[in-house]
Amino acid sequence: MGLLALALAACGGDVAEDTTVPPASGAARTLGAEGPPPIPVMGPERNILAFGDSLFAGYGLEEGESYPARLEMALRAKGVNADIVNAGVSGDTTAAGRLRLAFTLDAQEEKPDLFILELGGNDMLRGLSPAETRANLAAMLEELKQRGIPVLLMGMRAPPNYGPDYQRDFDAIYADLAQEYSADLVPFWLESIYEQQNLFQADRIHPTEQGIEELVEATLSDVRAALPETDEG
Repeated sequence: MGLLALALAACGGDVAEDTTVPPASGAARTLGAEGPPPIPVMGPERNILAFGDSLFAGYGLEEGESYPARLEMALRAKGVNADIVNAGVSGDTTAAGRLRLAFTLDAQEEKPDLFILELGGNDMLRGLSPAETRANLAAMLEELKQRGIPVLLMGMRAPPNYGPDYQRDFDAIYADLAQEYSADLVPFWLESIYEQQNLFQADRIHPTEQGIEELVEATLSDVRAALPETDEG
């Protein structure tokens, strides 16, 4: 996934009495027995499906260091009983994501409480038209809307070397679709690190472990806000 090389160029209710920690699952399951001690959480389990490319898959990182895995840990540290399934596939375009979306959703044991959609960077890298990217993302958002699954859309931005027309058309995709499909939006989810070269691996494309931590910190409030309220508040 070469997006970053391009981008760099440019209330609560009553508290439940039972605070027993459920077994870590989803992305956090990969931390294994040698991971950190369990974090006390409360309330119902919140199932989150993180669907994206290498930026979610954790390319170049150790197991348990991906964005979804670290996001799950951060949510649990805030008392949110999060279970995040990492459905990131390195190299995926929006077309590839569109093809595997229904299968991925059907394979889940529980309907996701939130779907985090992070795709589009590889489309730009390959020079695909913004219209194609928009159409694929729209199809996925329509599928999710039909299934009644809330979405947090992770926005991307085109670098200026693609030209003003491409940049304008690509950059408009995420805000337009978020409004059209009533999805929550992080306008440019790499905003907090894209100018800090030390937070990227040697390829200057994929975040380091510290880069992932910075991204989690920057987007944690967006994820929490996108989670629908439960009957318990």
